[in-house]
Formats: sequence, C-alpha cells, structure tokens
Amino acid sequence: MSDPIRLPFEQASPMRPAPLLRTLQARGPVHAIRTAVGDPAWLVTGYEEVRRLLDDDRLGRAHREPERASRTGESALFGGPLGDFDTEQADHRRMRSLLQPHFSPKRMRALRGRIETLTTNLLDELASAGPPADLHAALALPLPIAVICELLGVPYEDRTQFRAWTQAAADITDRARSEQGLAELFAYGQRLVAGKRADGEADADVISRLAATEGVSDDEAAAMGMTLLFAGHETTVMAIGMGALWMLATPGQWQALVDDPSRIDAAVEEILRAPGLGGGGIPRYARTDLEIAGVHVRAGDLVLLDTGAANHDPAVYTEPDRFDLNRPAMPHLTFGHGARYCIGAPLARIELQTVFSQLAARFPTLKLGCAVAELTFNPNVLTGGLTSLPVTW
Repeated sequence: MSDPIRLPFEQASPMRPAPLLRTLQARGPVHAIRTAVGDPAWLVTGYEEVRRLLDDDRLGRAHREPERASRTGESALFGGPLGDFDTEQADHRRMRSLLQPHFSPKRMRALRGRIETLTTNLLDELASAGPPADLHAALALPLPIAVICELLGVPYEDRTQFRAWTQAAADITDRARSEQGLAELFAYGQRLVAGKRADGEADADVISRLAATEGVSDDEAAAMGMTLLFAGHETTVMAIGMGALWMLATPGQWQALVDDPSRIDAAVEEILRAPGLGGGGIPRYARTDLEIAGVHVRAGDLVLLDTGAANHDPAVYTEPDRFDLNRPAMPHLTFGHGARYCIGAPLARIELQTVFSQLAARFPTLKLGCAVAELTFNPNVLTGGLTSLPVTW
C-alpha cells in the first residue's frame, strides 16, 4: 500500500471491530501502517505470525538508536523503546527469574481464598446498596487494587494516589504527564522499599522479599514493585469491566453461566479473548533484518504484534467476533506466548473466575442499566476500558 493507513482505526462501537482492520486481515497477516503519532510501523494481525513472533529473539523492546525509533504514542512506559539494546535479553531473563517465584502456582493457590473473601465483601456492599449500581466503581476497580496491594505489600489506603499516578503514566497522548506519573510512582516505590527495609519483615510480601534478595538494589526493587503494581491492576480492572459488558450485552451468555456454573473456565477464556478486537498491539523493534510472511522488515523497524487481531483470526476461530461460551477451547494470545508470557496470568485467571462465579450466583438477574451506546470509555490511557458500567438487577 503506497499510503500507509494510520492508527487508531475508526470503530463505530467498542463491541464491534474496526471494519478497516478486518479488511486488512483478509488481505494478509502483515501491514504497513503509521502509528497514532505518524511514525512508520508494521502491524502483524495473523494468529500464527503473532504467536511465533512473540517468542522470536530477533524482536525486542530496546532499540540501538532510541531517539530515532518509531513510537506508538506518548506514553513513557510503552510509547517507545525500553531497556539497553546490548543487554536486553539477559536483563529480561534476570528480571523473570527474580519475579517468577512470587507468582508460583503454590503462592497463587494460597491467595485464592483471600481473593474470594475480598470479592464476597464487595458484593455484600453491592447487594446492600441495592440497584442501580456502577459495577466499575463497585467491583471492577476496587478488587484488583485490593488484591495487588495485599500481594505486593502496598497500603490499600494509598490507592487513590497510586491509581492517579498509574493512570498518568499510561497516558498515550501527553508525554510530560506520562513521565511525571512514572516518576511519582517510582518515588513512591522507593519510599515503600525503604520502609520495608526498616521494618525488617523479609517474607511479609513481594516487595519485602525483593528488597531482601541478594544482589537487588533498592531502586531495582522499587522499579519491579511498581511495574507489578501497574500491570497487576490496570489490565484486570479492564478485563472485569469489559468481560461483564460482553457477558451482559450478548444475548444468552449471562444466563448460560447462571444456569451452569461449571462453565466458568470457558467464560473466563472468552472474556480474555473476545473484548480485545485489535487495532494496536505489543510494540517490538526488529533487532536484525527479517522476513515476516514474505514481507522484508529492516533492523530497527517497529513491529506491532496485534494480539487482539490475532485472537479474532478467522483462520483459527469460527465467527471470531462473536462472544460465545460454547467456543471450543483454543489458546488465545492475550497473555502473550513464550519467554515473555505474562507471569501474572494465573492471578488474573483466579480473579476473573472468582468474580464471575460469585456474581452469577448472587446476581442471576443482573443486566445492563443503559444502552451500550451510552457507555463511555477512556481512550487516552494505554489499557483503555470503561469509565463506568451501570447495572441493575
């Protein structure tokens, strides 16, 4: 295409894919585009290609000349290159080895009971307040924040402050705001680490354990802790809200779960797969020249791995844009694949299983409190998501 198409694609509804994206997908798996800030990039939309490239060492997050690299947006976190080009892979392996033990299946299983209690308490409050309600404010937002606070050892009473910083850091349109939010979040992490060192409770929580790990500096412990704080609640907030919306807005799906609670695992996987309709992607930079489905990509090029589009690839999923609890099990790419597979995936699944199991059991007549067209979303933040979700029962 001589005149590359620019992101974001025009989308009439948050529950319907951008027509242009589906047109592109029908043409092939790789597309020359321009990002929202006008920089050239390659958008990869095919399931097999995205899956393979997620675990391809020829792509990375760092760039040899970061100041000249294409950017996806103005976010200090994900808008451009991250890390040291020469040590990126070793640095990533080290970070994973430090964090993985804190997200082991055993630790996650131990946390399940606490997640169930937190969910029950929030639903008790929802029930006592009575309908109508905002499910975003009552459940989707507070639960993931409470869970990640307990896991990391972050005071829950600080949530309003650190939520504001994570929202600022994720701003994709205002670089100065994003950098300021990131700086505030890191400074907060430094204060937390210093306090935990002073307390000396080495096994109390993840940040305490990181701070007590030999060879990990206070700044490194703070940076890892705040990365987990951001990633550990932002995406789950979005998943609960969008999952509830898709369940309630798609005829028959909420009732299907209410009638058969054993379908919770299928419901959670569809909640993870379906709402991300595509049109963006995980940024990677080519570390060397390579070919992707016959397209020549040069070293330094920005490659966007569109997991949302891949999760709606008609070559893999029948009627991919339909939300369907009866869909045959097929691994989606929402958590990535391979060496960079999301270490928080087991935690996210536990939270979603708990939320939707309890919600269906206690609020079987739950329904949307407004038309889908009346809902508002946050387009300027990396993870997007709803600003509110009116419901009644």
